[in-house]
Amino acid sequence: MLFPLYWMVDASLLRTQDLVSPTPTWFPLHGTLAGYRSVLDSQGGHLLVSLGVSLGTVAVTLLIAAPAAYGMATLRSPGRRALLFSLLVAQMIPGIVMANALYVAADRLRLINSPVALVLADSTLCVPFATLILHSFLRGVPGELTEAAALDGASRLRTFWSVVLPVARNAVITAALFSFLFAWADFLFAVTLTTQDDRAPVTVGIYRFIGANLTDWNSVMATGVVASLPAALLLVLAQRYVAAGIGSGGLKD
Repeated sequence: MLFPLYWMVDASLLRTQDLVSPTPTWFPLHGTLAGYRSVLDSQGGHLLVSLGVSLGTVAVTLLIAAPAAYGMATLRSPGRRALLFSLLVAQMIPGIVMANALYVAADRLRLINSPVALVLADSTLCVPFATLILHSFLRGVPGELTEAAALDGASRLRTFWSVVLPVARNAVITAALFSFLFAWADFLFAVTLTTQDDRAPVTVGIYRFIGANLTDWNSVMATGVVASLPAALLLVLAQRYVAAGIGSGGLKD
């Protein structure tokens, strides 16, 4: 499973003559960084677009999902079971089914080639998933915490912000991480809602870069490595929070 990743890194450092050699070069002893220089020149703008869209998706997702999960988990709102079921069903709808409708909506709102359209499109799939994760965790938050906050005169909003969210830190980080990774790796919505190359995220940039550089595999592999680094770093840094968030939510259900 890890071998393709190793080969991608290895090929990104090899010279062109080493890549086309009939004998595989397992270690880039005479490597070159030319591919990475080419990536930074051609894909730097796409990486910034992807970063902005991913962070925007995380912000929108948590802004909607966290209060929704809190309301359904602790306020015993009517119809919450039906709403939870609808969120579960929403996870089963393929993105390609939604892509055309999202394109029509973005076109009417004049948001084609806008990062806002990508943020909203990615959030349509991230919000239900994040809500389910947070709801599973918040159901296990002791009621004594919110009751003590209410006795101290805290409003529901203050209780949610100052008491519930700190307790649910692991679940919030888990939801944020998965939202970021989905938005960063999204290709379907990105290629549907962007027609200008300078407005496209890195997934579309890689797709078009490969089509134009089929003979330059050094740069193509370097592009894959650079695009994978943010996701890999986030997973390494947030691994213990994700494990705690998913594990605690599952146990408390």
